Amino acid sequence: MTERERIALIDRLRALPTETEWFEFKRNRYEPQLLGEYLSALANAACLSGQPRGYLVFGIDDATHEVVGTDFNPYSTKAKGNQDLLPWLAAGLRPNTGFEPHVVAHPDGRVVLFEIGPANGEPVGFYGTPYIRVGTSKTELGKHPEKARAIWTRGSDWSAEVCAAASLADVDPDAIAKAREQFVVKHPGQAAAVAGWDDTTFLNKARVLKQGAVTNTALLLLGRSESATLLSPAVAKISWILKDASNRELDYEHFGPPFLLVGDRLLKRIRNLIVRALPSGTLFPQEIAQYDPWVIREALHNAVAHQDYRRHGRITVVEFPDRVLVTNVGDFLPGDVETVIRQDAPQALYRNPFLADAMVELNLIDTQGGGIKRMFETQRRRWFPLPDYDLSKAGQVAVSLSGRILDERYTRLLMERTDLDLGQVMLLDRVQKGQRIDRDEHRRLKSSGLVEGRYPNVIVASAVARAAGEAGRHIRERGFDKRYYLDLILALVREHQPVDRKDVDQLLLTKLPDRLSQEQKLRKVHNLLQELRRSGLIDNRGSRSKPQWVAVEPTPTEDAR
Repeated sequence: MTERERIALIDRLRALPTETEWFEFKRNRYEPQLLGEYLSALANAACLSGQPRGYLVFGIDDATHEVVGTDFNPYSTKAKGNQDLLPWLAAGLRPNTGFEPHVVAHPDGRVVLFEIGPANGEPVGFYGTPYIRVGTSKTELGKHPEKARAIWTRGSDWSAEVCAAASLADVDPDAIAKAREQFVVKHPGQAAAVAGWDDTTFLNKARVLKQGAVTNTALLLLGRSESATLLSPAVAKISWILKDASNRELDYEHFGPPFLLVGDRLLKRIRNLIVRALPSGTLFPQEIAQYDPWVIREALHNAVAHQDYRRHGRITVVEFPDRVLVTNVGDFLPGDVETVIRQDAPQALYRNPFLADAMVELNLIDTQGGGIKRMFETQRRRWFPLPDYDLSKAGQVAVSLSGRILDERYTRLLMERTDLDLGQVMLLDRVQKGQRIDRDEHRRLKSSGLVEGRYPNVIVASAVARAAGEAGRHIRERGFDKRYYLDLILALVREHQPVDRKDVDQLLLTKLPDRLSQEQKLRKVHNLLQELRRSGLIDNRGSRSKPQWVAVEPTPTEDAR
């Protein structure tokens, strides 16, 4: 645009009745971090609003839309570490859809205009965190998963793109043979027809090729190992890493295409030892493999289907002595796991729809909504902890599969209470892992007699503990009446005064409930001491940092009473 066109654009924005989600007015300069966050938010908002650009304008009052002028110079301003502002901003935006700053000599004052390219098929983040405008407020996109999912639907599908440098010669014959077998498993009625199809016809029918042209999907699932270079800069790699209990790396192997065959190769690497569970009422333990092969495959294939290959990351499978951790790059588009399981319906959104369709045809994943739910049901039937989905890190999904029984009470409960629905089992699973549940979830379990304790420090209920043969542990986790702890402190002070905080901690910490963290135990002791002090039974003759507790002698009047 020319200078005159930019002035006209600014005046059109000023003429709008209020700020919209895809443009923002600021009076003067902005702290570099916040400026980058606004570029991210406006790029994402422009995408959702169907605008060709987002705009950030300095030198205009956001309430009156009057030009007030600004001395902000984006070309000379420094960012963190004394870096030049514009390169620092560009390095932080991923993907960088482009932004252009312009210093505009508006007739009413100096204005700085940022034009920002809209997000395209992937949210724009700033140094790892994507932002969005909601109304006139900027916030993290992660707080609005429905908006994030909408952005993913607007743009091209990388997995459907044709790789111009590839041909059928880059497809692995063994992978094609395996693909034919899996296609027949998925479509048994077409077995005779499949036998008569040549490779091109079959791969077209399996939705791996596009009218005979080799796609990125074809190279990922069926390509020869050396064909991975044709996908560059995308990374087609799955890394298996073996670690010990101290997180030290013991062994590793990297797998490239064809991904169709990686599941079997990976399972040969993972050690699947036997663990023993002792059901209530029997002396004969049941032997169970640490991992169900189908669950491992499902977790891996979901990672392949949902990996964001444009971020140049790899899928990792880290094997620890007691768990397997599967991680892929890309946000969890359905929003949360509980919704997926509760709806039990086909996913409305895939990051790589062409790849997902091909994986369905080749019997690798299930789009009927049953894949993730079946993982949970399988672990439940095996009396193992349920899968843990960690979605806390932006742009990453991590699934942990436990290879050991964490709590015998929970395991025996699953053996004996087959009437529990999956929702109750998921909540109890979180309780046994020491994870927090919300108040409504707590009420649901408590009304069923499955947990007790003062929220949020919830434990398995005494009735369940008795059924699981853990009554003693239950009493230890529940703790004693508060009067018991107060009497212990009083006895200590009266017999050994003065006593310091270390003396009191030594007396009480081992007697407090196991369910409390060390920090919670220390806070509990503090509260007990303060209650005795407020009651006039003990007094601190030292300082706040170094207390010296002594007993307060009763007055003669109190003796008379």
